[in-house]
Amino acid sequence: MKKKEKWSFKKEVIRKSIHLFSIIFLVAYVLVSKEVNHKVGLLFLSFMLIILFELEYARVEVGAKIPFLRKLWEYRRDKEKHHMGAEIYFLLGSIICLAIFDLRIAAAAMLMVTFGDLAAALVGTKFGKTPLPYIKDKAWEGLLAELAVDLVIGFLVLREPVNGRMWWDTCWWLPAGDPMWLIIVVMAVSATVVETAVKKLDDNLLVPVVAGFNGEIILLLLRGYF
Repeated sequence: MKKKEKWSFKKEVIRKSIHLFSIIFLVAYVLVSKEVNHKVGLLFLSFMLIILFELEYARVEVGAKIPFLRKLWEYRRDKEKHHMGAEIYFLLGSIICLAIFDLRIAAAAMLMVTFGDLAAALVGTKFGKTPLPYIKDKAWEGLLAELAVDLVIGFLVLREPVNGRMWWDTCWWLPAGDPMWLIIVVMAVSATVVETAVKKLDDNLLVPVVAGFNGEIILLLLRGYF
């Protein structure tokens, strides 16, 4: 019988804190695409992906013990120790989102999988007392925490520019009847449901792609493309 992996709250905090560095991918894309163009921004992320592939090859195939990285690798879950790590799937999902979706949709999807998953894991691990039916090792507390965080992310990111200026130059509030609320809710619910339901597949790829796709479809419908 396979021994169940022991995973402390402290170890989960450290693991999720490491995942916060994935925001670097979004920042790198925004900076490069702004200075050059969209395609070069995607090429830069593809270059970063190749570097990660090489590091994973060294870790999984060769068994290399790289200083500093070796310490970070200790915080991988058992299912990741002999397979590609979560950062690979996150970057793949990010490239797909940034290549296909509106930048606001892509950014919101990437931030939802980063901070939403963080909230679900930490709140669920520390305060989870009410298990979800039919879903093992998941609690209502973690699900609601993720949904709340995803809604906040959507509220902050998903805005329509006003006279070419983004929301931080215009108004902090989003009116109750604003159509962007529909996109915010759809993306937040999509991200939460996928992250909660997925057990064996990697949510770092599925969450941004599914949430981003649903948000993009709603955006196109609101613009009258269909």
